[in-house]
Amino acid sequence: MFERWGFLLTEIWVLLALAAVLGLIVGWLIWGRRPEVAIDTSDADRLRAELSACTARGKEMSGRIATLDRDLSAAQAKLADTQSREGAPKMVAPVMAAPVAAPTPPAPVPVMAVPEAAAKPQGLTGARGGKADDLKLVKGIGPKLEILCNKLGFYHFDQIANWTAAEIAWVDENLEGFKGRVTRDEWVVQARDLAAGKAPRAGGEN
Repeated sequence: MFERWGFLLTEIWVLLALAAVLGLIVGWLIWGRRPEVAIDTSDADRLRAELSACTARGKEMSGRIATLDRDLSAAQAKLADTQSREGAPKMVAPVMAAPVAAPTPPAPVPVMAVPEAAAKPQGLTGARGGKADDLKLVKGIGPKLEILCNKLGFYHFDQIANWTAAEIAWVDENLEGFKGRVTRDEWVVQARDLAAGKAPRAGGEN
């Protein structure tokens, strides 16, 4: 009887061992040959890189904003200081009363120069050598003025060239219908040039 029990126990243990071995084989077949699922980490790596770049860019922008804030604050302070200096009333130091000085005598009034009285230039009774200069070469003297000058005794360029200021004033006043022409047209200057042999100004008749 005990021999049969020993046999049965041996058989049970053998069966258990076979079942265990069979279970290991089945488990290996199921789990050992199952293809491993590859985990794609490229997206995660890309997102981590973008996050790092954004973080660095944010720090850079924060630094620039801080710099601009400092510059703006400095400019506002400088402007406020300038406005306060320009707008605030200037402090005037108290001035000690100075002894009253004697009044300064008034400056002498300059005496106005009295213009020289007009004087008639010395004329001729006729042209020297019987030949008068062509006074029409003086710009501003036309045929009528030439006749008038001859009536007053003026026939030559050197006569007009030597007129003084007083004589110019007299002639300006006595040219009937042509007052002021001597000064306005610079007869004296032109007559000097013509007496020296220079060409007449543009506008002379000859």
